[in-house]
Order: sequence, then C-alpha cells, then structure tokens
Amino acid sequence: MLDMKLIRKNPELVKQAILDKREKCNLDNILELDKIKREKIVEVEELKNQSNKASKEIGHLKQSGKDASSLMEKMGELAEKIKTCDQEVTKLEAELESLLLFLPNIPREDVPKGGEEKNTVVRQWGEAKKLDFPVKPHWEIGKDLEIFELERATKLSGSGFVMYGGMGAKLERALINFMIDTHTTQHGYKEMMVPYMVNRRTLTGTGQLPKLEEDMYSVPKDNLFLIPTSEVPLTNIYQEEVIPGENLPIYITSATPCFRREAGAHGKENRGIIRIHQFNKVELVHIVKEEDSDASLEKLLGHAETILQKLGLTYRVVLLASGDMSFSSAKTYDIELWAPGVDRWLEVSSCSNCTDFQARRANIRYKMKGGKPQFAHTLNGSGVATPRLMVAILENYQQADGHIRIPEALVPYMNGTTTI
Repeated sequence: MLDMKLIRKNPELVKQAILDKREKCNLDNILELDKIKREKIVEVEELKNQSNKASKEIGHLKQSGKDASSLMEKMGELAEKIKTCDQEVTKLEAELESLLLFLPNIPREDVPKGGEEKNTVVRQWGEAKKLDFPVKPHWEIGKDLEIFELERATKLSGSGFVMYGGMGAKLERALINFMIDTHTTQHGYKEMMVPYMVNRRTLTGTGQLPKLEEDMYSVPKDNLFLIPTSEVPLTNIYQEEVIPGENLPIYITSATPCFRREAGAHGKENRGIIRIHQFNKVELVHIVKEEDSDASLEKLLGHAETILQKLGLTYRVVLLASGDMSFSSAKTYDIELWAPGVDRWLEVSSCSNCTDFQARRANIRYKMKGGKPQFAHTLNGSGVATPRLMVAILENYQQADGHIRIPEALVPYMNGTTTI
C-alpha cells in the first residue's frame, strides 16, 4: 500500500506508476475521497471542541446554581452529531482503504518503462549448450525414464498437474534439500515450515488480494486460500509487529508446494511441466531497513544465482520493465534458464524489492533504540522453483544413450547416484 501522504504530495508520480504498471485505478477518486474524509474529520474535531466548551459551561452554571438545561440539550444534539460524523469518517476510511489496495507499488527510477519488450538482459552465466546428438524435450525424457507422469496426474487431479515417480521423485527431493541446505548453511537463512493455507488478511498483506483472487485456489468453507508462494506466509510472520531494529536484517526461507490456477497455461509452448498448477519452490524473503533494501535485492539475486551455478546450468539475469513487474514490486530481476530441448529460455526465479509496500499493508515495522517505529522493506525471490529447474537439468544433462547425468552438486543428495 502506498503512503497517503505521498499520494497527496506527488499525485503525478502515482498516476505515472499506474500507467507504467498498466493498472486500472482512478487516482482522482481516491484524492477526492481523501479530501472529503479530512474535511469530515475537521468537522468532527470542531464539534468535539464545541462539546468540550459546553461541558465546561454546564459545570460553571451548576456550580453557580443557574439553569443549564438548554446547554445540556445542546450537548445532547452535539453528541448525536459527533456520533453520526464518526460513523461517516469510519465509512469513508473503509472506502478509501479498499481503493488504496488496488494502487500498485511505484517502480524504481532505474526500471525500464514499457512492457515485456523492454525487459533488459543484465548478464549471462555460461553458454547455451549445443548437444551433438538429437535433443529430446523433457516430456519425452520423463516418459522414457519413468521420471514423471502427466497422464496419471491428470486422471487424479485434471490437467496441469504432475506426478514424479522413482528416480524423478528422488531428484525432486534432492533438489529441494540441496537448495535449502545451501541457503541455510552458506547464505544465512533461517528455515521455516509454514502453513500451506492462509487467510485473507495474510494474502492482502503481500498484495495478492484483492486483485488476484480469481487466480487463487480457495477453501470457501473456512475462508482460507492455498498459498501461491511461501512468500505470503513468510513475509506475514511479522504482520502487525514492531521488530527491534538490532534484529534486522531477517533472512528466512521455506520449501513448500505452491498452488496457482495459471490462466492460459495450456498450449504448445507450455507443454510438459513448464507451467503447472501445483509445484514446489524454495522461497527467500528478506526483511530489512529502508536504507538497505536496494543492496539487499542484489544480495538476494546472488543467492538464487549460486544455486544455478552450483548445478552448472546456463542462465541469464533479466531486469523487468515496469509493465512486466508484479503489482507489489518496485524492482524485479528474473533469472531464466536455457533449456535446449524446448530451445528457449525459461524463467526459474523472480527476485523483487517491494520496498515498504507490503509492510504498510501488513503493518510490519521496526524500531531503532531511541527512535520511532517505521515501516520495514520486504524483498522476496525464488531460490528456486523446481519444475523448470527439473526441465533444465533433464534437457541439459541428457546423454546420447538416453540417460541423464546427475549434476555433481546433487550426487550426495542422490545417495551417490550419478546417472538416471
């Protein structure tokens, strides 16, 4: 959520952000509602001042033995007016907050303006692998080696789901353990095991609700939602809390399944396990001081890159343009893996600085000794998601004889197995 003081002071900046993010919000309505609310608050304060003066006058009259009935009648009228105005202010505040929830975060100044076509490749690590034998796509490899099944998963749950089996299940588990171990032992993260279902308040805190409700899997009977990413519960751990400043920065991570409807997920370019409704992901979350958030984004990005470097996978880092960023992000880097079987780059991680946007929605603050509470800055990134990581490993490490070589970093997690 944006600071209302910022909106009043610099409405053109916010209007430009709405355009840059390609959102549909009427800022003029918000400003008008805010003006009415503030005028009503002034009216309430004036009525309360009148009431206080009348109360004192009544006291003086009673002390001097004079009749105070007319003033007491006036006090009753003022009390009714104050009650009505207070109710109107409460209603206006609720209406204003509901509109503010649809305002996107403001992109950082160094973010390119435009849509996907303006995304900028920052760097590339490694060279796109050229195999000297006919390259298979991952769905053929998965079927030939019985690593995963799509048909039976469809029978169980419908299209857009996958079921890993045998060495595929073992490889999936190895990837998760390898990533969690790397982040906790080398990058300083605290591992968390979080709920897979959260309430509306939690999803509102990180910005998924109310805007993206149609993309969520929900449990209406309990008014809960399956998490689209563990960014949601991880960030909201500190919802409505004031964190001692000396405890920052906070680095937390979690490996969870993620549930997304992924509208438009079907089609040739999303064949196999490139885009599915349930997938595993290791998430990284930073909660930091305002002055540290820009540097923290670079650090978080580096942590995600380390995973891919250890696995020996070619990737590139892309700075997203304003129109391609998420609603809550002020700046985002995507990491894309090269997949020779499908002959294209696949996004495997998004690392975002959400500045104080989520913290304002979730009321996450920190306080330095002797200072006042202020809103924290929150960052999140995939460290990383497993389906496209699995795609890249299967397609890059396939051998001419049809087997898959296990990346060296994963061999200890595969109990010494070097090929599938």
